[in-house]
Amino acid sequence: MTSRADFIVVGAGSAGCIAAAELVRREAGSVLLLEAGPTDKSPLVKMPFGLVWMMGKPHRDWCYKSTPQVHLGGRQLNVTRGRMVGGSGSINSMVWFRGRKDDFDNWQLPGWSWADVERAFESIEARLTPNRMQGAHPVTEALHSLFPEHGTTPPSPEYESAGVFAFNMVDGRRRSAADGFVKPAPPGLTLATGQEVDRVLFEGDATRGIRLVDGTELRANKGVILSAGSIGSPSILMRSGVGPRAELQALGIDVRHNSEEVGANLHDHPAAGLHFAGSGSGYGLTPAQMPGWAVAPFQYLMTRRGRFASPTVEGGGFFNARGLDEAPDVQSHFIPFKLGWEGKRYVYGSGYFADVGVCRPKSRGALRLTSRDPQAAPDIDLGLFNDGSDLDTLVAGLKRLRILMEQVDFGARHAPEAFPGPAVQSDEALRAHIRDRGATAYHPVGTLRMGEGSAPVDPRLAVRGVNGLWVADASVMPAVTSANTNAPSMMIGHRAAQFIAEDAA
Repeated sequence: MTSRADFIVVGAGSAGCIAAAELVRREAGSVLLLEAGPTDKSPLVKMPFGLVWMMGKPHRDWCYKSTPQVHLGGRQLNVTRGRMVGGSGSINSMVWFRGRKDDFDNWQLPGWSWADVERAFESIEARLTPNRMQGAHPVTEALHSLFPEHGTTPPSPEYESAGVFAFNMVDGRRRSAADGFVKPAPPGLTLATGQEVDRVLFEGDATRGIRLVDGTELRANKGVILSAGSIGSPSILMRSGVGPRAELQALGIDVRHNSEEVGANLHDHPAAGLHFAGSGSGYGLTPAQMPGWAVAPFQYLMTRRGRFASPTVEGGGFFNARGLDEAPDVQSHFIPFKLGWEGKRYVYGSGYFADVGVCRPKSRGALRLTSRDPQAAPDIDLGLFNDGSDLDTLVAGLKRLRILMEQVDFGARHAPEAFPGPAVQSDEALRAHIRDRGATAYHPVGTLRMGEGSAPVDPRLAVRGVNGLWVADASVMPAVTSANTNAPSMMIGHRAAQFIAEDAA
């Protein structure tokens, strides 16, 4: 591995891979792309169903936990983040949504309106070719019957719609940003795995490189791009002395630039779901389905079809939680598998699961360091339901989800609700269900928001208070987009390369 490059990109995830590849394509200079985790050379990464065995495993998942959530009865939630080449894009369900057009217009930042970002999405999609999933389970296909005016087109957050989602899969295999942009690595780009970063190195106000956890120092001629995600990037930045003065001083970190909002504005899509169970409905462990499970590995190896070609989340929809004639304010993810609700990983029977999540949550939390030690996990307070309107919307969304699940033309595959069950009807009972079972969609954003004034990062993604340091990942989102965040994260990486190539010339 080279010890010097024009640019060092920290994190070979969805944004980092694209930022690195685009920088060399634009001839901005040589790039060293660092990844803390291993390569993505595993059959489980490429096989869509493989995420079931990767999530929660520290080799490929950072396995973060939230702080006890006040409005969820003190429960700690999993904060799943990919730890390998491809980042969370190598461990997710590959759901592909740009978001709503006015998500970007509402940021009200120069260079980030829908008209500004649309071309970046198109460029990425030309490489990754996301498309409607082929081979979805019949119960997933049936979701299109909810809003038949849209046919079998994948649903959109722009209007009420449901059906099979679009995914960045090709021929039954995951196609991550790493697959599309850094394989093979273009000339001028070096990818190194197993390189965990402690902090950024400065000389005066100028960024000069990074220090790895093992003490190795790597130099950057033109600058460093943090693409370690909404948990990793602010953590590295604070260990480097850029963050809230009092908090850094309390940990014995020398303050290079006081930036009070570093780590603030953390938020995610809060969600809660309903379980349905019934013979002959979705996938599950039953005597009748055992032959199907037995041949599934061979079917996938030979044809890239079958159960192992399913990313588990196969479809869902967008709707207005209260049934108003307004834009959708909730999203549903649909999984045509029976999931356990009693803490068991494997359960008998067949069924399906549907959740509902708030598209534009108002609640905010914060990320804080617990130590200057890079091996110490930070405090991740998701702040779920700090704003009570999010809980109100989620309760209304669960009520309407129940109605929609009764309206779907599942035919003989229809299954009754098994949990929390029809006895849970009142608003207070549904609130209790959310407190007991609510979680997130694994879309943390916002901890290094870009903006004007006191925002840690400016609209061209440069970190305020220092020179030659940028951020390119979902941490810069002022507000989360109205659907899954993987595609917007890639767009941010693409825009970052454009800005940095221009500004560091």
